Amino acid sequence: MAPPLLHIRDIALTFGGTPLLTSAELQVMEGDRIALVGRNGSGKSTLLKIAAGLIEPDAGERFLQPGRTVRYLPQEPVLTGFDTVLDYVREGLAPGDDAYRADYLLEVLGLSGDADPSSLSGGEARRAALARTLAPEPDILLLDEPTNHLDLPAIEWLEGELASLKSAVVLISHDRRFLENLSRATVWMDRGVSRRLDKGFRHFEEWRDDVYAEEEREQARLAQKIRREEHWMTYGVTARRKRNMRRVRELADLRDKARSYRGPQGSVTMSATEAEVSGKLVIEAKSISKSYGADPVVKEFSTRINRGDRVGFVGRNGAGKTTLIRLLTGDLDPDSGSVRLGANLEMVTLDQKREHLKSEDTLMEVLTGGRGDTVVLGNETKHVMSYMKDFLFQPEQARTPVGVLSGGERGRLMLARALARPSNLLVLDEPTNDLDLETLDLLQELLADYAGTVLLVSHDRDFLDRVATSVVVSEDGGIWREYAGGYSDMVAQRGEGVTAKRIEKTQRKSDDAAKKQKPAPAAKAPSKSKLTFTQAHLLKTLPETIAGLEKKLSSLQSRMDDPDLYSREPQKFARLSDEITKLQGELDAAEEQWLELEMLKEES
Repeated sequence: MAPPLLHIRDIALTFGGTPLLTSAELQVMEGDRIALVGRNGSGKSTLLKIAAGLIEPDAGERFLQPGRTVRYLPQEPVLTGFDTVLDYVREGLAPGDDAYRADYLLEVLGLSGDADPSSLSGGEARRAALARTLAPEPDILLLDEPTNHLDLPAIEWLEGELASLKSAVVLISHDRRFLENLSRATVWMDRGVSRRLDKGFRHFEEWRDDVYAEEEREQARLAQKIRREEHWMTYGVTARRKRNMRRVRELADLRDKARSYRGPQGSVTMSATEAEVSGKLVIEAKSISKSYGADPVVKEFSTRINRGDRVGFVGRNGAGKTTLIRLLTGDLDPDSGSVRLGANLEMVTLDQKREHLKSEDTLMEVLTGGRGDTVVLGNETKHVMSYMKDFLFQPEQARTPVGVLSGGERGRLMLARALARPSNLLVLDEPTNDLDLETLDLLQELLADYAGTVLLVSHDRDFLDRVATSVVVSEDGGIWREYAGGYSDMVAQRGEGVTAKRIEKTQRKSDDAAKKQKPAPAAKAPSKSKLTFTQAHLLKTLPETIAGLEKKLSSLQSRMDDPDLYSREPQKFARLSDEITKLQGELDAAEEQWLELEMLKEES
């Protein structure tokens, strides 16, 4: 068997008197695709830095095959000391590496090589660091949250790029779909110890639950054994004056083992403080448009959002997702069209940039608003220390300044503050950033049970699939379209997903090469069809969609035909009426869209 490219083992590291790693191991073989997972604070990033040779552990060994190259992507890159972004990226290249690859990666990630590194935003700095890490095509890639600050096209491009590389890859990410698509092995950091599963992340959660269940069974067996030994100590020696000292020592060892057991890290406890119920209509937009200069950001967009809807907004960075939400919530006036807000709305916004957190404020001040030591949750009050524990903060962190919190801790703090406020409309802008997978699970459950309405901006495809009831996606030229279901449903209805920039660039290079190799072709005849691929696909699939809606309507209407339904079950009658109204609206929209496409086809 070939030796590993990289092997760190028996790693131990203590921070501030608290053991972070006690017996950690990471082995990277040729072609490995490893998902490194664990709760926030479990030591994932630290282990990756040890693997990269950036941190010296208290104990343990690190072996790297001679002549092998390693590149590490940090969460917070430092770009100081370089005149341009291109200089920063090229500095990571080794002799013999393709210098053009640095230019290619900067272009595909939407960055200018001539830019001053000090002028980059946090997200742009992360993308520059990603280009620097990938440019050399090293033997081993160690990537800490590579999808942070990337939009959907860039994430899908990165998936394809990593899948095509020969490099072994170790990934830390909160993006489930990203991990599922790329990983073939999983290393789990838990209570200072690493465990390895030679299967991809798709199998991790079932395996983790089995491990926890076996631990519980083992603790139950240990407790039972201790009870038996204690019974013997009390009653088994009454007839003798001399005790069996071996069994006394064994009992002491069993008690020490039981006391030293560290169970799974606590879970976040989430619940949203709900305001009074809003009206059935939450937001109605009719033909709203917004432009900045000559560039339309939103063009003739209409929608109706009802109570309980959970609407996802997706698109490239800079497409105007935040602008569209500000228009819909009344924070920004459209250039044309109208927005009507429903009655009794109580809106709470979670800002992805954490701009509403002051670095000098303490954790307690953020949660209490600087007033006392209690948090008001609707009609109830809760001591701030207890509320902090719900979000995995320790009591000693109460006076910790926000500025020293990690990204994951700031994310949990923003969630804790937002969910404490009464609301019936949640506006969440990239809420998944820096949250661990278990916290994401709980946030998904909370949103699924939330009685109010949710507007959600996210690049996390799995999160959108689990949460959204519809998805609004950006098209070219300020056009936004709404599709029923989650992200995968949107892709199925469109006939295609978001297009990665790499594809566009490859296509341009192919076109340029064709022009150089062949004489200019004769002018082509006008296209016989004005329908795009997506429109042609819709024209083909809409009749089936319409038939399905008609069938559902017919079924609901037959249940409504019961003359005693209203008097017998008024709530069921109201629910059926609402469903019929919603379905009828969807049917009307589908028929209108089909008619427009048929007319466009006939004009061709």
